[in-house]
Amino acid sequence: MTDPSAPGGYPTALGASDRTSITLLGQDLAQDIMGTVGFGELAFWLATQRRPSRGETRVFEAVLAALADHGFTPTAIVTRLTYLSAPDSVQGALAAGLLGGGSRFLGVTEDTGTFLHEALAAHGEPPRDGTGWDELALRLIREQRAAGRFVPGLGHHVHKDGDPRTPRLMDIAAEEGLFGPHLSLFAAIGRVHPQVLGRTLPLNGAGVCGAALADLGLPLPLLRGFALLARTAGLIGQLAEEMRDPVANDIFLSVDLNNRPVPPRPDTESAGNTKE
Repeated sequence: MTDPSAPGGYPTALGASDRTSITLLGQDLAQDIMGTVGFGELAFWLATQRRPSRGETRVFEAVLAALADHGFTPTAIVTRLTYLSAPDSVQGALAAGLLGGGSRFLGVTEDTGTFLHEALAAHGEPPRDGTGWDELALRLIREQRAAGRFVPGLGHHVHKDGDPRTPRLMDIAAEEGLFGPHLSLFAAIGRVHPQVLGRTLPLNGAGVCGAALADLGLPLPLLRGFALLARTAGLIGQLAEEMRDPVANDIFLSVDLNNRPVPPRPDTESAGNTKE
């Protein structure tokens, strides 16, 4: 066996194998994990190198279910269109959809979790009651508005009257005793933001997922990764449906046959800044 401390050693607590066995997280893969550990539980375990409790697994898998698919979003459309263009490259189609996970779709999970975590760290001791949470939320919203920034996780382009995923995930976290400070602050933002913004916006599903993942103690830089893990399953579903009932060609033709030529519009501002 290689000494991990020796030059050329590469220590890992993840997968390793020899001629007769495979170990993963210190377990025998074939005997201790396959058929015993669910995929969601394993994904959590791989990321944290600790086995989650039953409640943590339930909340984590609820997040994965919430983020798996949301209809014909840009990530789904680009996956279908890439498959139309390159049906020999399923991996390319999946990768195209995953690369679209950013600040508007899927990336909100990471943005919200990070925003809430940084706010809590700056505040110090968490508030003790609902009034304290509301006061903290009001201060954050006012600061964001004064700086001309949006509050991550607030608002949705479709679910304008409330995202159904949000209360359900909060209920699941509460049932498992995992409704922590990130969810508490996020819920307070939902209660008080109309006082500052003058209108009521929903707490969106991607945002509540970020709050729940942060309460589980998962690494903040990986929150978008978990969203992409969930969406991978959804994109496989999109591809499977595209193979059975294709619509990508109709999407392509609806744009190609309805384009409208317009005169060129030179970017005069950038042209004026050109130096020889």
